[in-house]
Amino acid sequence: MITPVIMAGGSGTRLWPLSRLLYPKQFLSLVSDNSMLQETVARLGSLDVTEPVTICNEEHRFIVAEQLRTIGDLGTIVLEPAGRNTAPAIALAANIVANLNAGKDPVLLVLAADHAIEDEAEFTQVIEQALPLAEQGKLVTFGIVPKSAHTGYGYIKRGDMVDAGYLVDQFVEKPDGDTAQQYLDSGEYYWNSGMFLFKASRYLEELTALRPDIAAACEASLNNVTKDLDFVRVDKEEFLKCPDESIDYAVMESTKDAVVVPLDAGWNDIGSWSALWEVDKKCADGNAVKGDVILHDTKNCLVHGLSENEGQRLVATVGLEDIVIVDTKDAVMVAHKDKVQEVKQIVETLKAQGRSEFKLHREVYRPWGKYDSIDSGGRYQVKHITVKPGGKLSVQMHHHRAEHWIVVSGTAQVTNGDKTILLTENESTYIPVGVVHALENPGKLPLELIEVQSGSYLGEDDIVRFEDRYGRIDD
Repeated sequence: MITPVIMAGGSGTRLWPLSRLLYPKQFLSLVSDNSMLQETVARLGSLDVTEPVTICNEEHRFIVAEQLRTIGDLGTIVLEPAGRNTAPAIALAANIVANLNAGKDPVLLVLAADHAIEDEAEFTQVIEQALPLAEQGKLVTFGIVPKSAHTGYGYIKRGDMVDAGYLVDQFVEKPDGDTAQQYLDSGEYYWNSGMFLFKASRYLEELTALRPDIAAACEASLNNVTKDLDFVRVDKEEFLKCPDESIDYAVMESTKDAVVVPLDAGWNDIGSWSALWEVDKKCADGNAVKGDVILHDTKNCLVHGLSENEGQRLVATVGLEDIVIVDTKDAVMVAHKDKVQEVKQIVETLKAQGRSEFKLHREVYRPWGKYDSIDSGGRYQVKHITVKPGGKLSVQMHHHRAEHWIVVSGTAQVTNGDKTILLTENESTYIPVGVVHALENPGKLPLELIEVQSGSYLGEDDIVRFEDRYGRIDD
């Protein structure tokens, strides 16, 4: 039996403006109707696996829970108090899985939540072929059979053959173009996929031997574990003492038991817009298109427009080649395919300027549903709010703004001061400054309403929560 460990952290800055800090690429539907996270879990269906253990950031916890619940495979969700890279994250998972399986020594299949794999049958077969190596105590990594002299990946050089794989001769950093071509021509190198298979005990043994500081900090953080709704929280103070280190640097490059197993299954880490263009379906002119798009004299381009439920708008191109265009509700990005790796520089500029576009979309997801900021001015803001059936916003109060709610569809149960009322389509209520209020959807259909805020300060931090079913009192 294998326990999948899904690494769902990361910010995906090179896929801006679609990927943002609070809603990064692993939660986006890029290659199918499912998100990348959902795709990662779904492809495990042919393997004999337990429920997954998912490691994610505190800020992403409700997105992860909702997406996993949607596909019926919630499993265990472990919250990192702060990002400390892959070596500590896997250590947390290994300890938790070992505790959940007392007396057993489970095999961990460590996967990133943002990879695409075209040939799932081949993926399954290679995992099964590698399993005996893991059961023998080897630390298996999967090397992608390279298709080009790619300079955006690290490489693994193989050594002597052992069963279904090879002893690892060397891990090498991202090479320049000439070096990458030499690697490709030699046939002895693989792309480093960042996927692993090993016994929980073996990983912890090697981590303790090679990086006792990481092992000790992770173990200490698990001495005070708390369960919060669907989430497992570790001791924040202890975890923050942990060094920031990848599994490659901490363990795989130093252990004598590293084995690489080749994988040729149409793998792609969707690390840039050009990578998405490579896996997308394309027309005869090589264009990959999403949304309402008209092309004229355009070749080998990626045009990613808004979907119909996002308020689709027309994108038209004339005389373009090898260009990426991405249209979102609050930003448009245009880049040459050869320069898309530099999109992260735009994100850094936005961050330095204190702009919100690096962090969140105009449409923001919450555990109760979502809101879309459709208009704003100096002393007002208009939001389109959607509350899913059974969802409830916190019991709260604002010091600086009043709110006017107009129900568009569905039924709203509104607490307004000492009164509780039901509102249906075309009905409204007014929440004065300083009045305690709450909003709930008691119905079976989504509740949609328009919220008009007015006041001297309209920031999201002007909120005092008194009750919250999602545990966000201190958020």
